[in-house]
Amino acid sequence: MSNPTIENVVIIGTGCAGLTAAIYTARASLNPLVLEGPQPGGQLTTTSEVENFPGFPHGVDGFQLTQNMREQATRFGARFEQLLVDRVDLSTQPRQVVAGDRTILAKTLIIATGASPRMTGVPGEKELYGGKGVTTCATCDVAVEGVAQQAVSGLRVKNVKTGAEAVLPVKGVFVAIGHVPNTRPFAPPLEVDAAGYFKTVPGSQVQTSVPGVYVAGDCVDHVYRQAITAAGMGCAAAIEAERWLAEHGG
Repeated sequence: MSNPTIENVVIIGTGCAGLTAAIYTARASLNPLVLEGPQPGGQLTTTSEVENFPGFPHGVDGFQLTQNMREQATRFGARFEQLLVDRVDLSTQPRQVVAGDRTILAKTLIIATGASPRMTGVPGEKELYGGKGVTTCATCDVAVEGVAQQAVSGLRVKNVKTGAEAVLPVKGVFVAIGHVPNTRPFAPPLEVDAAGYFKTVPGSQVQTSVPGVYVAGDCVDHVYRQAITAAGMGCAAAIEAERWLAEHGG
């Protein structure tokens, strides 16, 4: 029986953070293995037009942007596999990434699993989500259901003089009550804060408490949560992984 391959870098997630990390580690000739989860391309794939990503004066389709980044990473040697990670074992070196009946060994690990929209849990929401009337990315006139700054309307109207309430007929509902970071398969062993976001060591936005293990994007960033900041964190994580490998004989 042959010894299993030990990857230099395994990247989990293919949003802006993961894809940028893939581009940088691939250009560094690290031959990264990129694991795609249930939503390849991340949250941007549900955005019809991204108007604030540098280099696109007329905007760019979110799905197309992630496809461009994927092609760029592939050009430099990144490899992609669609696997759902169940857990990681960070107590050994190389690190172990378990996906179903498969275990992948990695010298360094970049986790860029993003975040998922927080849902209300009301009856029918799950069945109608994704193009059937309930969305978390409004690109047309819908009612907005939320408790944060994004909430500018509602499903129910109230007459301020009589107090009478009425249901507002709409063709769709935009749920805007925040996001949940996709950190569950990794915590523990990695530390998360009260809201579930990854914790990093003081002085770094991407370095976890485990050497050679990095986080990037919306799974750790609860402040900015932009495509461009996620990309920047992916870049930083990739450079840190490259440095770690150089220092440890990778």
